[in-house]
Amino acid sequence: MKRTPDKLAWKRWGLGLWFGAVCALSLCGWGLLAGGLPQAGAGETAIPNDVFAVQAPADAGDDAAEAMMLKIACLTFDDGPSPNTRPILDILADRDVPATFFVVAQEVNRDYLPLLADIQAEGHQVALHSATHKYSQIYAGSEAFWLDIKALRQAISPYVDVENIHWLRFPGGSTNTVSHKYGGSGIMQQLIREAEEKGYEWIDWNVSAEDAAGGDPDADQILANIRRDAEGRDLCVVLMHDTAKTDATVEALPAVIDWFRGQGYHFCTVEQMYEARDGG
Repeated sequence: MKRTPDKLAWKRWGLGLWFGAVCALSLCGWGLLAGGLPQAGAGETAIPNDVFAVQAPADAGDDAAEAMMLKIACLTFDDGPSPNTRPILDILADRDVPATFFVVAQEVNRDYLPLLADIQAEGHQVALHSATHKYSQIYAGSEAFWLDIKALRQAISPYVDVENIHWLRFPGGSTNTVSHKYGGSGIMQQLIREAEEKGYEWIDWNVSAEDAAGGDPDADQILANIRRDAEGRDLCVVLMHDTAKTDATVEALPAVIDWFRGQGYHFCTVEQMYEARDGG
């Protein structure tokens, strides 16, 4: 089923009740995790889908709607696991924050795939991204893309129950244009349609840390990028990375969490966000 931020409609009353339950669980020590972002110069848009629609139930009064209005942040991490994944998990655990990890199975990170068991055991969401993350291969055609996903599922199957993983994020996002160079102008529309036919849920992002876009941003710049994109949004799906090269993301993460909390946001995984949604 199609899951884009710009198509999302929330029911505040039901969401408020759900988050009450989450908060109660949080008091008992429940914590969760997330992941990902495109590379600069590859033709992707920085924010593929940038609008959330937030609606109150038609039969809810003004006071009820106002009371149930929540600000939601989903922290997501792409392209891991890596040596930086464990420090990220420790920060999330320390602050009792749930997140979602969109994982890869490249040669450089295969030694860290056992961390997927830790991610899941600690209550975070593991989701699919790509085995190779090589655009020239995965976007050469429909068959090539799904063979890549099959290879990813096989690689992570020793560590997590892949049969229960049905969320994915397209490398570069669902509106990337670099894929057109390899699979034609209609490749993304075809893959989106096929993903839905195969029973996959997919999501982009509307807030980007720009931590893997080149320029080696430091922790302060990463926080500034996130604050800029989150400005004025009640619902944020935040794109970050847990690769071996994103040390600054680890450094920035406590301040990112503290900023969102200071602005009144509640944290949840992507899957929790959609489970809380009323309707398809």
